[in-house]
Amino acid sequence: MNALQIAASGMSAQQMKVEVVSNNLANMSTTGYNARRADFADLMYQQVQRPGTISAQDGTMLPTGVQLGLGVRPSSVSVVLAQGTLSQTSGDLDMAIEGRGYIEVTLPSGGAAYTRDGALKRSADGQIVTSDGYAVAPGLTIPTDAKSISINANGEVYAYFTDQIEPTLLGQFTLATFTNEKGLEAMGSNLFIESPASGPATVGTPGLDGVGLLRQGYLEESSVDAVREVTELIKAQRGYELNAKVITAVDQMMSTTTQVK
Repeated sequence: MNALQIAASGMSAQQMKVEVVSNNLANMSTTGYNARRADFADLMYQQVQRPGTISAQDGTMLPTGVQLGLGVRPSSVSVVLAQGTLSQTSGDLDMAIEGRGYIEVTLPSGGAAYTRDGALKRSADGQIVTSDGYAVAPGLTIPTDAKSISINANGEVYAYFTDQIEPTLLGQFTLATFTNEKGLEAMGSNLFIESPASGPATVGTPGLDGVGLLRQGYLEESSVDAVREVTELIKAQRGYELNAKVITAVDQMMSTTTQVK
């Protein structure tokens, strides 16, 4: 009986859905986190009688046929792209991205990674880095004698000094965009790397050509909707229970068969 394998595939699918939901709920407070969604597809079908088969000598054709499904499989775990709420922090190196775009960082290997986590820090030598110490492109350094800094919506970074009235331009942040943002490969620590599915990064100036703006003193909160996630969790739990009942029913049917004398 194929029902055992079919129900087992259903239980496996619902278990995976619970894992995705639990990861979303665990990251409710993660800066710049976007919820994930598990998508499923039906497996191949056993063609007992194909639609359109001739069933009699007079040429009568089966309108539907007999096709038995063999279960379900996970097709993807995709990112639900949504703008998170901007939370005010008043930190001079906290930046929220309003709109499209990712901050580019340089990994220790020399490769590029991308993030929407704008909780930036200053290293011992004044370089602007992420919370994990990765340098933020294009590699800006704040002088040690700078009294304060200001970052405008277009990413321009200005430093204020005690003996100067006018601020000094240190440089400008850029943002990277992708043709298919859902195709980015997550590597943890709020970082993504490009993949063949995402396409190459297009680096642009904040506020131009559809690129988002930067908001100094704000951080983008997680876009996880707790009510929706709890609802999905309940649905997955009920789906798991129903598939388990199918296995119980099949077991009882097979037990009845073995007892036939």
